[in-house]
Amino acid sequence: MGEQQQTATSWWMTTREVAPGPSLAGDLDVDVAIVGGGFTGLATAYFLRRDEAAMRIAVLESERIGFGASGRNGGFNMTLFGLTLGITALRFGKANAAAAHHYMERAVDTLRDLVHDLRLDCDYEHPGFLRVATSESYRSRIQREIELAHKIGLLGIEWIDADRLAQEVRSQTYLGAWWEPRCGLLNPAKLCWSWQERLSEMGVSIYERTPVQELARDGQRLRLLTANGVVHADKVVLATNAWSHFFPQLRRKQLPVWTHIVLTEPLEAKHLAEIGWQHRQGIEDARDFVHYYRLTADNRLLMGGRDVTTARGMEMDHDLNDEIFAGLRRDVVETFPCLDGIRFADQWGGPVSVPVDMAPAMGYAGDHNLVYSLGCVGHGVSLTHLNGRTAADLVLGKKSDLTDIFFVNRRTIPWPPNPLRAIAVKAILGYMHYEDRKMDARPGSR
Repeated sequence: MGEQQQTATSWWMTTREVAPGPSLAGDLDVDVAIVGGGFTGLATAYFLRRDEAAMRIAVLESERIGFGASGRNGGFNMTLFGLTLGITALRFGKANAAAAHHYMERAVDTLRDLVHDLRLDCDYEHPGFLRVATSESYRSRIQREIELAHKIGLLGIEWIDADRLAQEVRSQTYLGAWWEPRCGLLNPAKLCWSWQERLSEMGVSIYERTPVQELARDGQRLRLLTANGVVHADKVVLATNAWSHFFPQLRRKQLPVWTHIVLTEPLEAKHLAEIGWQHRQGIEDARDFVHYYRLTADNRLLMGGRDVTTARGMEMDHDLNDEIFAGLRRDVVETFPCLDGIRFADQWGGPVSVPVDMAPAMGYAGDHNLVYSLGCVGHGVSLTHLNGRTAADLVLGKKSDLTDIFFVNRRTIPWPPNPLRAIAVKAILGYMHYEDRKMDARPGSR
């Protein structure tokens, strides 16, 4: 296989030269401070600035723009909310499951249109999405999900059988698939940097390598302490997702869970001819520990998922997991045997934000001067962008159809403190592993 490079962020972060932005040096007074320079924070800044041209806005990023999940993910602009439609319906009811899907449809369209209208350079394509069945059990699971989607009035989702699927992409593991045309693919790091450029042109102040060390009240305002200056703000948005546990107001609302990715060298013409995949759809399977995979703009195969890594404490240094990387490399070849012997160019990981019920949450933290957004559960590329619009409405005190959706200002189930938290995590992951072993009938099943 050759030696794989291991990077602290992702291959995406190597695909363009970007000059580092300034760090905060000195005190600052703003109307709104946004903590986090990922998609949520960048989109919130955009919508605030678009609505209120005179508003003083500062984005504070602890590392560099796109350092977190926004620069490391698979780049799927997709409609999935939480883990599955069925789990959302079970937890929140069928009406809310339908509302969540419609929110995500709007999220996908919003991002697609923003990329086009603002000319955001991110290698965007819109080829649609396949959730493939790799065993009879998963075929039944996907078909039940499609039946539920149709029962609650969702459109644009259908089952395609193995023969039709083989005309799109060929693998001996496929028995059919959920087909949905509303899905785009992009380079997430390039999207972050394009946002950085557009926001700077709009007059938004962006500070890199400026971690917020403390968030406190200062009379009617909020004070954010950094290493080289204090930011005073009327309102603050915590766009921190998997890093949210560093703020006491959000500490028990979510946990960071690491997903991992491997990336091949560009596929050769013979590989593409054998696999097909001429329409380049984004693909996931139906496992609890899902595999997600796609082609990049230069025809590398990216595959992520398979398993996750968790942390016991506050540490955020679990990007690399050699066992999962090795398993993913095997999974690539199992899915597409013609890739046996292909070289893998890179591998990386990154944290996603997971509430107890595995569904997003956002709203006010304490009072209306502090807004938060978290819990993307690994499907946040589209979600974060529409959440930016929703967060802007919350900051501005606007009541809208977005702020009225059920997961805004919902009561979240807190994660218990350790050692109960560790026990709960072990139990949840253990059940998911058991279910995957039971349902995955492919050769070499885990």
